[in-house]
Amino acid sequence: MEAVPARARAWVACVALSVVLCALPFPDTRTPWWALTLLAGLYAACDHVVRRRLGGTFYPVLLAGAFLLPPPAAALVPLPAALLARVEERPVRLRRVWRAARPSLAVWGAARVHWSLGGRDAVVSCHFPYVLVPAGAAVLAFCLVLAVLDGGILAAGVGVPPAPLRPWGRVSPRRAAWGGLLSRSLAPVAVHGLAGLMMAVLWRSRYGPVAALLVLLPMCVSCWVFAQYHRERAAHQATIRALVQAVDIKDGYTRGHSERVGRASVLIARELGMDDARVEVLRFAGILHDVGKLGVPTRLLRKDGPLTPEERRVIELHPEYGHEMVRGISFLGEARAAILHHHERLDGSGYPYGLAGAQIPECARVVAVADAFDAMTSTRSYSRARPVETAVTELRRCAGTHFDPRMVTALADALDRHGWHPAVTADETSPAVPAQQPVSGSPSGAGR
Repeated sequence: MEAVPARARAWVACVALSVVLCALPFPDTRTPWWALTLLAGLYAACDHVVRRRLGGTFYPVLLAGAFLLPPPAAALVPLPAALLARVEERPVRLRRVWRAARPSLAVWGAARVHWSLGGRDAVVSCHFPYVLVPAGAAVLAFCLVLAVLDGGILAAGVGVPPAPLRPWGRVSPRRAAWGGLLSRSLAPVAVHGLAGLMMAVLWRSRYGPVAALLVLLPMCVSCWVFAQYHRERAAHQATIRALVQAVDIKDGYTRGHSERVGRASVLIARELGMDDARVEVLRFAGILHDVGKLGVPTRLLRKDGPLTPEERRVIELHPEYGHEMVRGISFLGEARAAILHHHERLDGSGYPYGLAGAQIPECARVVAVADAFDAMTSTRSYSRARPVETAVTELRRCAGTHFDPRMVTALADALDRHGWHPAVTADETSPAVPAQQPVSGSPSGAGR
């Protein structure tokens, strides 16, 4: 992007000037030139490999420099990596300056805090566990500086707080946004900081820098594994997005419905105390519950008038179609059962197999409540949106016959705690069409 706002350019210039001022006391007699050169070269090599091959950042060497060198010298460690790195996006010079100044100022702040707390002597004497105190404070300072710099460039670039807000948050929007940048970076940087501290301690020990370099091997392996996990996760998300977009294109009245059902399913799962892995599976189940509509003729999905019994039976095949479509996607796990059985009812009057009670998989009972709730609170071709309170009342009325009472109670409690803030979708802005009766006798009208 060539057009960079003047505020963003000014922010980058201020950060770069701050780095120059911080590095001005260099050189001094306390700085070992060979250590600075070795750390700078090592960081440049690691940064190149990690960015090009793993697509991430690698801070152990940088933080080791903060623990080993005086602050002005530590600020110089990231510069060769930034000067040698390839910059593809425009403007090249501005981005290169930013990539150099951002880590330089952060590592300077970390080194300043570490030295002021006596961290240098603790590293030399290897005095555990007291060596962890200045190191932990340095890592926190490193994250704080990065959060301030990143938040500033985002705010200057787009003119809004730099992170999205939870609709039920009770803090000010700008404070919550900047706090999000800090909270997301603190845990991974803390792990890198621990590796950097191990490097610094071994560096100062009788074994010397060679032993310190051995710390990088397990860190590189762990980074590779982590990158592989994220690539696999991204592939999963891309698969799901493609399927959902295909459904949205085919059935315009339910556009956005899949994402909202996924969100409501997550609320229920978390309220029930399910672990994170199962919550993720239920999110997939909610998002993909209607994927079988790809096998239903479009004319039936978009029909304005009432459906005939034959047409209704065709539409009621969509859970089986969906199950067949996702049968081979192993990462979905029990979400496949939810796709197949989310229209079953506790009293056995649902479809496709007429399962009753505990025969219905738990994940399907979760998605059934989430599906019905969103169907009632969204405007469709055959019904207008109902208020959230009315929808919850209707769910409670049908609990025990159509829906699992535990799931209904969990959704009601989650809505009381967090509220419901669905995004505006095409459902709510489409032109009016003749009224149509729901496909099934469900009070939710979710059968279609």
